[in-house]
Amino acid sequence: MNSIEAVLFDYGMVLSAPPDPAAWQKMREITGFDEQTLHRGYWTPRHAYDRGDLNGLAYWEQVASAGATGFTPEQVQQLINADVALWTRLNTPMVEWAQQLQRAGVRTGILSNIGDAMTDGLLGKFDWLQDFHHCVWSYRLRVAKPEPEIYQAAAEALGTPPEKILFIDDKAENIQSAHEVGMQAIQYSDHELFVREMERQGFASLLKVGL
Repeated sequence: MNSIEAVLFDYGMVLSAPPDPAAWQKMREITGFDEQTLHRGYWTPRHAYDRGDLNGLAYWEQVASAGATGFTPEQVQQLINADVALWTRLNTPMVEWAQQLQRAGVRTGILSNIGDAMTDGLLGKFDWLQDFHHCVWSYRLRVAKPEPEIYQAAAEALGTPPEKILFIDDKAENIQSAHEVGMQAIQYSDHELFVREMERQGFASLLKVGL
C-alpha cells in the first residue's frame, strides 16, 4: 500500500457534527414553513448553491419559492446566519486529529461542497481553518463532488499525487469518485467505526502521528 503524504477532509459530517436541531428550528421560525416544506426547499437547490450555480441570495430565493413566498433582506441574513449555525457544531475528535497531523508536518486539506455565504460564515467563525494547507470550496471552482475535476484540483493544490492522498467523506458516491481518480478513501459515519476502518485498511499509524 502506498504511503500517505496528505489527508483530505470533507467538512460537513466529518469535521462538523450533524446539523444542529436548534438552528434548523430557527430556520422554521424565520420562514414559517412546516418541516416538509423547509426540507424540500432547503435541499432541492442545495447542490446548485454548493456548485456556485446559485449565490447565497439566489439560493434563499429558491428556498422561498418552495413555500410560494418571498423573504425580506433581513430574513435572508437571518437564514444565512442560521444556516452557518446549522453546520458549525464540531466533530471534535476529527478536528483534533487534523490538528495533530498538522503539528506533525503531514499535509492536510479540505474538499467541501459549499456555497459562498456558507464559506464566508465558516471562515469568519473558525480561525483554525487557515491551518490547512489548502481548502477547496466547491463554489469557487464551479464544480462539486462527485465530479472528478474537483478531486484533481484538490490534489494539485496539495502538491500531492492522488494515490498518496487519503480522502475522508461521509457520502459513498464521493468516496467512489475519489477512488476513481486514484485516491485512497474512507467513508465516515461514526468515529469508532472510522477508527476501526483505518486500522483495517492499514492506516492505524496515521492516527498516532505526532502523539
